[in-house]
Amino acid sequence: MNVVISGIGTAVPAHQCEQEEAGEVAAHYCSATPEQAHMLNVLYRMSGVNTRGSVVLDRAEGALAERQEFFPPFSDEFPHGPTTETRLECFAEKAGPLAMSAAKQALERSSVSPKSITHLITVTCSGFVAPGFDFTLIKGLPLRPDVQRTQIGFMGCHAALNALRVARAFVAADPRAVVLVCCVELCTLHYQYGWDPEQIVANSLFADGAGACVVQADTSPAAGTNGSNHHSRTSTLDRIIDSGSMVLPDSDDAMTWRVGDHGFRMTLSSRVPGILAEHLRPWMTKWLATHDLTPEKIVTWAVHPGGPRILNAFADAMSIPRDALDISREIMQTHGNMSSPTVLFVLDRLRNLGRSGPCVAIGFGPGLVAEATLIG
Repeated sequence: MNVVISGIGTAVPAHQCEQEEAGEVAAHYCSATPEQAHMLNVLYRMSGVNTRGSVVLDRAEGALAERQEFFPPFSDEFPHGPTTETRLECFAEKAGPLAMSAAKQALERSSVSPKSITHLITVTCSGFVAPGFDFTLIKGLPLRPDVQRTQIGFMGCHAALNALRVARAFVAADPRAVVLVCCVELCTLHYQYGWDPEQIVANSLFADGAGACVVQADTSPAAGTNGSNHHSRTSTLDRIIDSGSMVLPDSDDAMTWRVGDHGFRMTLSSRVPGILAEHLRPWMTKWLATHDLTPEKIVTWAVHPGGPRILNAFADAMSIPRDALDISREIMQTHGNMSSPTVLFVLDRLRNLGRSGPCVAIGFGPGLVAEATLIG
């Protein structure tokens, strides 16, 4: 029995910002000297991001600093910005509608009725609230009240791939299962004030977005089964073949994501490219060998665009041309790093372009941990 992704949906906030202007505004929040302001602008220009969406933007036109009221100007009264409580109140308000948009699109593209969904997997690392956006989906789509819910929380940028592993297991255990996966991240709510190089890098890369997909059994006649879910394989890169996971050695502090008093704080060590260079290819080679594959036989790479240095480090570690990650770079340019939904944006674009398999979708999260999905 094949387990397939029958449709993917994506959504971004209504309003975007240009990266150049975001760098200019960031100088007022994060720099204390003209030299720091100059360095900050250079960093933003080198980020690989052109535009990003944020739920805090309330209109499309005008100067960026005047298009939001959520983050007050840096001052003695507000040296760190909104409290975590205030940021999570905004998450509770804004996450559900964005998730709904992505989920509706995934269902439409899958030709699946909301009432057919048996399992709902929700994914986020940027907010906590209960009841959460899973209730928004159940009531708004609407899903059946007896849909079986699973939450994958605080796993970072690779969490959509963790969700695909869980979804595949549900369908493998019961071919009648139809699973809706929905990831939503509002990373810009955790914008950090002050001059902290690691926080500034995060400020320059992260964005808001949602991604969803439907996972089910392929019960078309060619699949040789007679189940009740009549999905017929019509797209490339839809079959979930396997999942792999690796905690990379000596990496506990390479990437962290922690709750602070004024938002969640990320650290990203400069050691990450070196860790990938040393450990990624040996693990990937061993994992792929279980499917009689080698890295050279992978036709398509759907790599989470954590940042330009991570993409370059991945390509170099795997001995592939850097332009093999062209779609990952395109998504980063147009949307930024949206954490968990981003790899679904990459995979959706690759599918729409008719790219073929075998494909490896991969992301990296706190630890440093590599999570991968082999897709055919």
